[in-house]
Amino acid sequence: MGNTLTHFAIYADDLNRAEKFYQKIFSWGFQSYGTEDFKQIKVSDAEKAPLIGAIQHRKYSPLKEKIIGLEGTIQVKDISQVEQAVKEGGGTLLMPKTAIPHVGWIIKFLDTEGNLLCAMQADAAAL
Repeated sequence: MGNTLTHFAIYADDLNRAEKFYQKIFSWGFQSYGTEDFKQIKVSDAEKAPLIGAIQHRKYSPLKEKIIGLEGTIQVKDISQVEQAVKEGGGTLLMPKTAIPHVGWIIKFLDTEGNLLCAMQADAAAL
């Protein structure tokens, strides 16, 4: 799988408040993912339309400014190639290649319009 949206994150100041809101609005369930500051969204009809999102505490944002909106992650085949392309294409690298243990490699960057995006290469051996 390459160059496909694989994840989105909704930043929150108060995860419990955000969790209650999204449970009420969309009937989403949540599961902690390694920390109480990051909760994976779970939906009952995941087989029909898998939801690939989470709510996460703002302290994980690479920006000082408060992000309003979603942070999207694009699955890529070669994270180093994408990192170089961001630099050459006029983007701003915010977080260089970083391991998500046993998941893969991620970078965070701003596009030329100031939008926050991530690119991730799956790699179960990442540490």
